Amino acid sequence: MAKFFGTNGIRGIFKEDFTLEFIHDMVLAIAAYFKEGPILVGYDGRDSSPIIAKTICSTLNYCGLDCSNTGLVPTPCLEYAVKKLGYKGGIMITASHNPSQYNGIKPAAKDGVEISREDELIIEENYLKKNWIKNSPKWGVTNTENRAIEVYVQGILSHINSAKIKSKKFKVVLDLGNGAQAVTAPIFCKNLECQVFLVNEKIDGSFPGRGSEPTPQNLHDLSKVVQEKNADFGIAFDGDGDRSIFCDDTGKILTGDKSALILAKHILKKFPNSTVITCLNSGSAIEKIVNDSNSKVIRTKVGSVEVSRKMIPTKALIGYEENGGFMYGPHNQVRDGCMTLGLMLDFLSSQDEPLSQKIKALPVSFTTKDKIHCTSEDAKKLIKFLAEEFPNSDTTDGIKITKTQKNWVMIRPSGTEPIIRIYGEAETKENLDSLMSEYLQKAKSIISR
Repeated sequence: MAKFFGTNGIRGIFKEDFTLEFIHDMVLAIAAYFKEGPILVGYDGRDSSPIIAKTICSTLNYCGLDCSNTGLVPTPCLEYAVKKLGYKGGIMITASHNPSQYNGIKPAAKDGVEISREDELIIEENYLKKNWIKNSPKWGVTNTENRAIEVYVQGILSHINSAKIKSKKFKVVLDLGNGAQAVTAPIFCKNLECQVFLVNEKIDGSFPGRGSEPTPQNLHDLSKVVQEKNADFGIAFDGDGDRSIFCDDTGKILTGDKSALILAKHILKKFPNSTVITCLNSGSAIEKIVNDSNSKVIRTKVGSVEVSRKMIPTKALIGYEENGGFMYGPHNQVRDGCMTLGLMLDFLSSQDEPLSQKIKALPVSFTTKDKIHCTSEDAKKLIKFLAEEFPNSDTTDGIKITKTQKNWVMIRPSGTEPIIRIYGEAETKENLDSLMSEYLQKAKSIISR
């Protein structure tokens, strides 16, 4: 069966493989999955998003489903509003961190969490077999939803110690990445009486500042402003505002793994005997941290859908990915950049030492990742070759070759772009550099055969 959903929703290059005609037909399939409305529709700051929103709303209406358009909001804001305001589901128009020519659609279930892999298959089958709502006795209507941002911000504030945070008068640098958190994160910080400095604050679908994905390589402006303003920390969001990468008070950019460990340690201290869900490609230090609070880790395939949907039946407190996607169960089981910002403020308000000192106290581990452009056929060839060479490896998701618990490499094809990603962990920086160099060369050599 044709596969339309990738690691995170359906994405493509607008006007090429992601046309208005395709979107219309796919929404017919999504409407048949939802069966009833109202459905909440929102979008990120990409240039093509408003016209896609009109197409989605009119298609839902044609199928007899009412919907509400909440306009430009971060993905986690739409998801939380679906749950909190009682919608039957949601459709977010976003391609997250993909380049500006891409766009996509991401359905959320009525619980405010992206739909499961099983439900994705139902939608794909609806699309291929044209199992659409035909001859609906009535047309639906499209309304405007103005409550989403306020509900979202208040929801986050309800989970943190606002009074203590206000008393600290934090200085925070927000790198909004020309993306959707520009409509929520500054409002959130204003509520907490933080002194805020903005970087890349203008919403722009071409992402001129640093691109749509925050990486340690493109956050020098954030780092510079943190140092110049003597800020407590900085945070950078991706295009749709569900992921966040932190910068400590010295200007050092933290990996998603490092910030997740800091927050997990803080949260588990308050709520021991809990469950943490993370992916196979996250570092091994989390096992040490959960042991200290009598908690446990469950690992999943890569992808926020895998983590989010595992959190619900296990009643997990925390979920995270190494790419800066952090999920706080009591709020919503989805990646949420602004909730993560709130948790970091909550953590630092309870400390006397700066963030850079708290990072030094974490278990020592070094993680990194890289990528190679690669067709899906070459990716299959590469993984097959490595699986034969390393027969004891974990092939649940790509291939993870483990030498020791803290010394491993994982290779998997991206579910959103024509690339393979290579992740690694080692006990020293030198060993990590050597490991990554070895496997990058190995991968390129196998692909070119």
